[in-house]
Amino acid sequence: MMKGILDGCLLAIIKDTEVYGYELAEKLEDYGFHSFSEGTIYPLLMRMQKEELVTSTLKKSTAGPRRKYYSLTEKGESELQHFMERWQTLQANVNRVLSDETK
Repeated sequence: MMKGILDGCLLAIIKDTEVYGYELAEKLEDYGFHSFSEGTIYPLLMRMQKEELVTSTLKKSTAGPRRKYYSLTEKGESELQHFMERWQTLQANVNRVLSDETK
């Protein structure tokens, strides 16, 4: 379940701006996802690129080798929209179960 949620979160972060892998890990950390490293994120990004949800561009870095920046494709934006719809439904269902804990 967490894998699908992480995919959606990565798409949401990438939606607004081009980002590179380490930056994604930092942003996830800022949002409270403490257990995801670059080693977790890069395979997901590679799969998303194969599925044509994201594209990548190599850009110069001021601190070392060039970095691969990821951006959302139209297909990625559509997948993000579907994720957000599924998330709203899941969240509502879980909240209903949790609020009915007296049974």
